[in-house]
Amino acid sequence: MSDRQDVEFAADGGVVLRGRLYLPEGPGPHPAVTMAHGYAGTAEHGIEPFAQAFAAAGFVVLLHDHRGFGASDGAPRQDVDPWRQIADWRRAISYLEGRPEVDARRIGLWGTSYAGGHALVLAATDRRIRAVVSQVPTISGFEQGHRRVRPEAAGALWESFDDEERAQFAGAEPRRQAIVSDDAAVPAAYRSKDSIDFYLQTLPPGTRWSNEVTVRSTRAAMMYEPGSWVARVSPTPLLMVVATHDTVTLTDLALAAYEQALEPKRLQLVEGGHFDPYLAQFGPASSAATAWFVRHLGS
Repeated sequence: MSDRQDVEFAADGGVVLRGRLYLPEGPGPHPAVTMAHGYAGTAEHGIEPFAQAFAAAGFVVLLHDHRGFGASDGAPRQDVDPWRQIADWRRAISYLEGRPEVDARRIGLWGTSYAGGHALVLAATDRRIRAVVSQVPTISGFEQGHRRVRPEAAGALWESFDDEERAQFAGAEPRRQAIVSDDAAVPAAYRSKDSIDFYLQTLPPGTRWSNEVTVRSTRAAMMYEPGSWVARVSPTPLLMVVATHDTVTLTDLALAAYEQALEPKRLQLVEGGHFDPYLAQFGPASSAATAWFVRHLGS
């Protein structure tokens, strides 16, 4: 059994980030893992079971909400800026380093989906990270968006981005769209049934989340290319967990990125789509990640 504590730490701009700290049994200092959720979600969106698994294996685990989401402060709410999230994540690493229960020489990082892309960037640019797991990661925001948007709708999409930029220049608040919707008349980031089921799952009472995201978040996502960093992760050990039929972050992009990565690296394929590592394939996905951290960080 691990002990869970609610914690908070400061980020740039006076924003307070909040999360959960899981402490394993036994005297420390322990190796640690820092984690965060994917695109426009919260820590409650299928992530906590991974944190519990890592803590059970002997790791201190910090799972935080990105600014503007969940328990963390930050405005506007439900706004996704990948580079701001990465900068905030560095603060999470610094916070972990200062915890007396943590061996600061043995910190690993786990990211999934959009945050799986962040994991690649962080591992390539922050050598405090001694092992990294990137699960069903975003590799190319442009290519993902290009494949998801129907050709006849692309012009209107880019026009909406331009209109949003003009409106913000004039002082307007950021416009919003749904994260998921099965109504073609409602602008939304995702429309597949598995996406809708995942985002609209029943969340614990009091969870601060809504089915909306700023329009500018979509433009930022289509400009985000974390796969360009994958060859620079080495010599940090990299595990990539890739779903065989991922239509969200796209299996072929992940496999191509893995081929570009340098040793030490390992590929863990799991059957199913983008959300199966949280659900039907949680066992293989979590076991592979735990084994990777034990191998490279100890326990």
